[in-house]
Amino acid sequence: MSPISILIVDDHALVRSGLRLLISGQPDLQVIGEAGSLRDALDIAAKTQPQVICLDLSMPGPSGVASVERLRAAAPKARIIVVTMHDDPAYVRTAIAMGAAGYVNKSAADTELISAIRAVARGRVFIDVGDAATLESILFPHAQSPGKSPIDSLSERELEVLRAVARGFTNQRIADEIGLSVKTVESYRARLMKKLGLKERADLVRLAIELGLLTDEPGR
Repeated sequence: MSPISILIVDDHALVRSGLRLLISGQPDLQVIGEAGSLRDALDIAAKTQPQVICLDLSMPGPSGVASVERLRAAAPKARIIVVTMHDDPAYVRTAIAMGAAGYVNKSAADTELISAIRAVARGRVFIDVGDAATLESILFPHAQSPGKSPIDSLSERELEVLRAVARGFTNQRIADEIGLSVKTVESYRARLMKKLGLKERADLVRLAIELGLLTDEPGR
């Protein structure tokens, strides 16, 4: 049987080297490429079509969760394992909702990554978050409603702010229209970015469009 082919994506050369060394020690695994940027990763993924992609979500550039979607488009059959220091349950949920098949914290990568690669290559989902309570908080919403969107955990007010931000409104205009202080609007925006695992307003706009949040109030 051919070894599982793997692409490593991380902007730190030392991390890539360490992951390659770890993976290469396994006879059933083979690293077929490395990338230090999303652009390089997309190019290599499209050319090599790896079975598994180990992806760092904290690289410079587009939001990490957006990179999951773009890599899946470049290599449709690849299974993506997020390897990151983030352990916020909402961040994990968003990554999985966007198409990641695995989630491994960097602090445990040396013991869990090999298991994760083998699991996702067999079509399974692998989530390493350290404790059962955190895992339950990640999985419980989807255990009840498998088709849930990554925004289902947002409050009505958070959705209202998300729509306004996606339309390009300034914090002052949002504050005026909703009846909040500018500081409160800023707080909502920061909370939205954290909950959805996003880094830039452009990612909020893209997500809002994909989820149909801008089609319910035409002309505003």
